[in-house]
Amino acid sequence: MNSTYGSQHTPEEIKVKKAEKRLEIRFGDGKAFSLPAELLRVESPSAEVQGHTPDEKKLVSGRSHVGIIAVEPVGNYAVKIVFDDLHDSGIYTWDYLYWLGANQDQIWREYEAALAAAGLSRHPNATGANATGGGEAAPKHAGCGCGSGGKGGCG
Repeated sequence: MNSTYGSQHTPEEIKVKKAEKRLEIRFGDGKAFSLPAELLRVESPSAEVQGHTPDEKKLVSGRSHVGIIAVEPVGNYAVKIVFDDLHDSGIYTWDYLYWLGANQDQIWREYEAALAAAGLSRHPNATGANATGGGEAAPKHAGCGCGSGGKGGCG
């Protein structure tokens, strides 16, 4: 992923499909992606989710239900997405959206594996049986989405 502020990819069209809980984006190179709101939410580029270093990244759980309220332009290089769980602090650059779209299958696999390893679920308030296939209850903070054991605010 390109980490500079320069944009290698520029969208030609962005649509929010509220009922489907998706952001559809078509880029100038002809690539088009349909990004689930849940993926956008759990991979938010905000410091609340990503932290300030890779070691600080939070595992956000319980967001399978999340939708998009609004998409607001940020200059000519990004958008801010407002989710219906009221998370709104991430700035999604064109290049980051392109990267998410191009890599979403791998991102999903890694996300689901991390949730399973932590005994968490994509679904809010899931029990351990639903989250991991086991019989034990999920941690009480599993619906929070912060992955921080209930310490600090939710991401």
